[in-house]
Formats: sequence, structure tokens, C-alpha cells
Amino acid sequence: MENQWFTISVYSENNVGLLNRISGIFLKRHINIESLNVSKSEINNVSKFTIVVHTTENWTRKIVGQIEKQIEVIRAFYHTDDETIYQESALFKIASDLLFDERQIQNIIKDNNSQIVTVARDFFVLAKTGRRFEIDEMYEQLAPYGIMQFVRSGRISVSKDEMQISALLQEFQHH
Repeated sequence: MENQWFTISVYSENNVGLLNRISGIFLKRHINIESLNVSKSEINNVSKFTIVVHTTENWTRKIVGQIEKQIEVIRAFYHTDDETIYQESALFKIASDLLFDERQIQNIIKDNNSQIVTVARDFFVLAKTGRRFEIDEMYEQLAPYGIMQFVRSGRISVSKDEMQISALLQEFQHH
């Protein structure tokens, strides 16, 4: 089995220490978490962890099984990139004079469908949403001009297939 990208979705009660225990499951197996996002889900009082890993399906299946054994975890799923719709967001902080002095900067903004979030005397901030490679491409284009600060979010994703959320919700409400 070869390594590929998997998105693991974990639906859980939002309890202190769960993130630590989940990351410990990956640590024990020496599997790096490439991206992590935690947010509220479509179910009231239920959090969704979105974890991206690059490993084999066999390891991913074992990890999901271990995650589901955590008491607060309601359900965990994994999907390949083909089975999900996903995005990341990034912010780029750039020196303000470049916006006016370097014509190419304006082309980079336009060509990457990014937005200027704010402009201050010394800097401006660009926001870009897209796939990881699209954000990487924009980074490469801006790097020669100097990036003052850069930050990227973890992956957010939804599965293409239905995730039986109504069954999940009923199961959770009976606890």
C-alpha cells in the first residue's frame, strides 16, 4: 500500500484534553499531522476535527479506529482527496510601497483571485482561499518581493458523499 492524502473527520463533544489524546495516537505511530482544524459542526454542541495525513489507507483505518475509542468521540471518518471538497485560507502581509511601485503585485493579486483585506501606511494584507498548491503558487510569486508575514489555515472540508449526519445526531442525543 502506498502513501496518499487522507482527510480524517472526527465528530466529538468538545472536551479538554481530547486534542492531546488524538495527537498522541499519531505520535505513537510516527505519523505527521499535515493540517489540523477544529470548529463547530452542523450538530449543536458537537465539534468537528479535520485532520490531514499522508500515509497508507491501512494506517489511516487503524488510526480512525483508535480515535473512535476515545470516550468523547461520536464518530470518525476518513476520505481520500477525490472524495472531499476542501479549501485552505492564507493571509499575506506585504510592504505597502510594493502595491504602488511594483505593477506585477497587482497582477499577482488579480491572477490569484485574492483580496486585499486591509491597507495601512506600512503594509497591506492579502487573503487567498483555495487548494494548498494554489496558495503555494501565490507564495512563490510574492516571495521575491518580500513577504512580511504569512499564515495559512488548516484544511476545511466536506465529504462528497452523505455522512449519515442524521443518524449521528440521533445517536448523540440518546447519550
